Amino acid sequence: MTTRPRITVVDHGAGNLVSIDQALTTVGAEVTLARDGEALRGADAIVVPGVGAAAPAMARLDAHGLTGPIRTWLVDARPFLGICLGLQLLFEGSDEDGATTLGIVPGRTIRLEGAPTLPHIGWNQVERTRAHPLFDGIADAADFYFVHSYAGEPASTARHLVLATTDHGGSFVSAIGIDAMLGVQFHPERSGPDGLRLLANFVDLVRAA
Repeated sequence: MTTRPRITVVDHGAGNLVSIDQALTTVGAEVTLARDGEALRGADAIVVPGVGAAAPAMARLDAHGLTGPIRTWLVDARPFLGICLGLQLLFEGSDEDGATTLGIVPGRTIRLEGAPTLPHIGWNQVERTRAHPLFDGIADAADFYFVHSYAGEPASTARHLVLATTDHGGSFVSAIGIDAMLGVQFHPERSGPDGLRLLANFVDLVRAA
């Protein structure tokens, strides 16, 4: 692999593509954009960013032939980072709009219970539940930037995937991962130096994969 791994960012119509492209480029990746399944060929890693609802995102992935290749990529345990909606799509379905999602992680996306305000917008602490190289060099309970009203809730059989939680009137899962398959509910591309460090750590994981 080259020293600048090729990371393909999936365009499902609701991602902050410019910001994530710039951030990944800054931390050492060669970034390409995928609007169809063919565009995933040659990638070293996939990033699925996004805001918005699951049903329109899944409809776009289906329409552009991306759903199957992304599922295969995940089943093969190749490097992957889901951001915000990109994390939620890893679960089996979403209570927001009833969408059936990728089904890689047992559980569903649910509305934040007991939240004092919705959507949950702004900086909040991400508290680690176990160590993972994604957070190397980042203090526990560091602040990251969130914009969401729903979060993934792993089934009991998938609780071992949880890397971090955050509190907003109640605790919700803010990061999951196993090996190089990772997801974060916050937006690292909007989270200052710690966000860039997290993306740099992901790029290092891709190099090592």
